[in-house]
Amino acid sequence: MKKVKILQLVVLLLISGLIGYYFGINKVKVSWQNYKPSLEVINKETPASTNVDFSMFWNVWGKLETDYYDKTKLDPAKMLNGAIQGMIASLGDPYTMYLPPVQNTSFKEGMAGQFSGIGAELGMKDNQIIVIAPLTGSPAEAAGMKAGDFILKVNGTLTTNQALNDVVNTIRGPKGTSVTLTILHKDSRTPQDIKIVRDTITVKSVDGWVKDVKDIGGIKVPNNQTGKIAYVRLSQFGDATNNDWQTTINKIFLQMQSENDIKGVVLDLRNNPGGYLTDAVFIASEFLPVGTKVVSEDPCTQDCTLSVQRKGLLIDPKIKIMVLINGGSASASEIVSGALRDNKTNGKSRALLVGEKSFGKGTVQEANDLGNGAGIHITIAKWLTPAGTWVHGKGLTPDIPVALDPKDPSHDTQLEKAVLELLK
Repeated sequence: MKKVKILQLVVLLLISGLIGYYFGINKVKVSWQNYKPSLEVINKETPASTNVDFSMFWNVWGKLETDYYDKTKLDPAKMLNGAIQGMIASLGDPYTMYLPPVQNTSFKEGMAGQFSGIGAELGMKDNQIIVIAPLTGSPAEAAGMKAGDFILKVNGTLTTNQALNDVVNTIRGPKGTSVTLTILHKDSRTPQDIKIVRDTITVKSVDGWVKDVKDIGGIKVPNNQTGKIAYVRLSQFGDATNNDWQTTINKIFLQMQSENDIKGVVLDLRNNPGGYLTDAVFIASEFLPVGTKVVSEDPCTQDCTLSVQRKGLLIDPKIKIMVLINGGSASASEIVSGALRDNKTNGKSRALLVGEKSFGKGTVQEANDLGNGAGIHITIAKWLTPAGTWVHGKGLTPDIPVALDPKDPSHDTQLEKAVLELLK
């Protein structure tokens, strides 16, 4: 008798579930029977350059519009953006990306030197989101983020299989709001959650000074070492870089002309994520004679090689140059570093690289606006150093490897080594 009651209860539960399912499905059908797609397709034509049959795409689109149960989720703009992003993702190139209006605006703001966020340049490595470089003085730097850190989660959501652009868009936000990142620091096995309050990030491309070696903070030099050093810090290659560079270099060059005890120049490209290719050529031209090869592109279209086109102020080979690089030095930073090392006078490189291996981004992207605020970055070539080296995935190995002291971050061992080399 007890078994019969149990069976009856099970049957009743099944019937109740089926009735609920039936009325639930029919309620959805009734609610949306008058639904009309909000998107008016204005162009379905297949590009003349391809013979791909797009009927499958439109078939799927139509099926979603007619059959998907929750019509509130059918946002035509999001569906279109998702389709475009999926098409680009099929290339397997993290640097070719589609930028919807919000992200495209954010990118342009960053290149202009001001945006709202945490202040960190992100990239992809081994299908993981990685910190290329935290910007100097940014909330990211203050929170302890470093070049080479992996971002595993954003606000508790895994970044695995997410597009770089989507992660960047999630991390950015209005000033004063916060975001929680799950970080795996380089050389660590234990992830760490860090909460960062977003702020307005103003990026000054160039900073520089001339100081007596005794007055340079964070380094130690023997008491018998004397002289002055010119130091130039380049944080990115953006819209204002060339103007900022010329202002700084003109001032430093005047000091070098009037003071005889300046031993050389330290060019600091650490944690510089790169930027415009033309800016890289402009900066390298400060140190190399007119006509000198800076970088070449492959595949080659018309002008394969970009060379020095202007007369720089620091081309005299007697002016010694040390370039600081690390794992946050990428793209245009590596172009400048490679050009200064590969070009030699009397068998000696124009500059020596000091620090740690660079990031290793050896491709060139072309940015295009698509209308309605959206944009696309397309990898159009790989770039090679003057000696024909492709740094992609490998980076540049410094001539003088120097690691920072993890126990004493205030002691800049890399700058110290560069200074000591100039004093020799």
